[in-house]
Amino acid sequence: MPIQNENSAGAVPSAEDEKDRRTYLDHPFVGVGVVVWRGEEFLLIRRGKEPRRGQWTIPGGRQDLGETVRETAAREILEEASVHIEVCGLIDVVDAINLDDDGKVRFHATLVDFAGTWISGEAIAGSDAMDVGWFRLDDLEGLGLWGETERIIRESVAFTK
Repeated sequence: MPIQNENSAGAVPSAEDEKDRRTYLDHPFVGVGVVVWRGEEFLLIRRGKEPRRGQWTIPGGRQDLGETVRETAAREILEEASVHIEVCGLIDVVDAINLDDDGKVRFHATLVDFAGTWISGEAIAGSDAMDVGWFRLDDLEGLGLWGETERIIRESVAFTK
């Protein structure tokens, strides 16, 4: 899916747009996600903005300067889903790279994916999410997830034992 972060024609980007800019950067940005487990269920959010707007995915987000990846993991899950977690371990690091029609890198995110366990809180969609939900492994095939997301979820099971 092409990654777009364009404003309407002629619009001047706001300070928030510039801070969250993800396309045509000089370097990759770091995103941190967590497969949060509560018993036999894992948490997903339906993305409220690009990339993959409207699709179910692992909750997470961009690392802030001066923040460790584990701090990012806990903060992002609280912001996106209103739940407190314990980070259990690193699952994998994935590069999401999107090229434009000219072969230039439009988007490059280095995604650090952790497994975590739910501690407290009722899952409620935050400002970056359209929806949240708890799912079981049997639900995976019907969710239309990016292949890497499905792989990461399946690999996270090893951290729940």
